[in-house]
Amino acid sequence: MNNFFAYMARMKLIRRWSLMKSVTDENIAEHSAQVAQIAHALALIKNRNFGGELNADRIASMALYHETSEVLTGDLPTPIKYYNPEIRTAYREIESVANEKLLSQLPDELRDDYRALIEVDPASYEHRLVKAADKLSAYIKCLEELRSGNREFARAEEALRGEIEKYFDMDEVRYFCETFLESFKKTLDELE
Repeated sequence: MNNFFAYMARMKLIRRWSLMKSVTDENIAEHSAQVAQIAHALALIKNRNFGGELNADRIASMALYHETSEVLTGDLPTPIKYYNPEIRTAYREIESVANEKLLSQLPDELRDDYRALIEVDPASYEHRLVKAADKLSAYIKCLEELRSGNREFARAEEALRGEIEKYFDMDEVRYFCETFLESFKKTLDELE
């Protein structure tokens, strides 16, 4: 049985920010779509403005699948996931087992193609770019919640701003922040 895409369809059932009161709930399908959009943009910005030679379409696909393990593990809240190195190491092992189970749900002839998107070398530039896009997406969620008057996200916004600054050695991340982030603080009327 090839159940991979039935599992992927369940991404919409996995809620993010489970410890936080949200004005708007977010699931990992929505989050992954936004991360893919941002990662694609970051790759294009790198290529067009900073001499990169990245495959933006591949990076967008990697971003679409960056949370796949969570259809089996759920979304472990950040304070728990990063509480100490032992928990983080154990969680990485759990994610690896979950990803392997999901990949086993594909026909043999497709498995390696999806493995290349899901099990990305953590030392690669592509992986770091997707991680930056992931942080940007979470930061944008905080901005949206704060814009709606939800102070629950104030500390997360501050922490994520610091996390994003760690990626400022990547010109495309700095460019994206300078060019696009301010617009997420605006209402629909202000966008016009």
